[in-house]
Amino acid sequence: MRYYPRPLARLIEELEKMPGVGPKTAQRLALHLLRRSPEEARGLAAAVLEVKEKIRSCATCFNYTEEEQCAICGDPRRDQGTICVVAEVRDLIAMENTGEFRGLYHVLGGLISPMDDVGPEALTIRELLGRLGSGEVKEVVIATNPVVEGDATALYLARLIKPLEVKVTRIALGLPVGGDLDYADQVTIARALEGRTPM
Repeated sequence: MRYYPRPLARLIEELEKMPGVGPKTAQRLALHLLRRSPEEARGLAAAVLEVKEKIRSCATCFNYTEEEQCAICGDPRRDQGTICVVAEVRDLIAMENTGEFRGLYHVLGGLISPMDDVGPEALTIRELLGRLGSGEVKEVVIATNPVVEGDATALYLARLIKPLEVKVTRIALGLPVGGDLDYADQVTIARALEGRTPM
């Protein structure tokens, strides 16, 4: 960083702290921002500050919102009897972008990961169980990623929820559209076989 003036070096250092942004990308972004007008830079800075000041977690599902409750939880047209459990808000967005799921969501805020000192108490599991106590929810769809932590979290949730007489399902896992069998790993192929449906 010795080649850069201190303010530019600081901007690059701050950009590198963002997920998925390495040194070269941070440099490219910083130089791009330097070429923008002062008004555009102020607009970006104002947008970042506004997000930090106004966005909070939904009191019901822990999605991001400006209000007490997010737009999904407040939508009376959504299926109140089905909750899709996801690890992070970005997973909720991915599910919502399909246009296929019309129920409600619950964001855990991560996955159980003993290696990272993340236990069940660090997640919003207690709040999820509280939502199931009303008797209105008939099915919980667990949509965690197919990794060790996602599988462990899904199993843990299933064990807690089943005694409440709520149906617990997990999204199907398997081959992506356009994928080739010869490039898929054995676990993916096995899960695709387990999750097969009639035609």
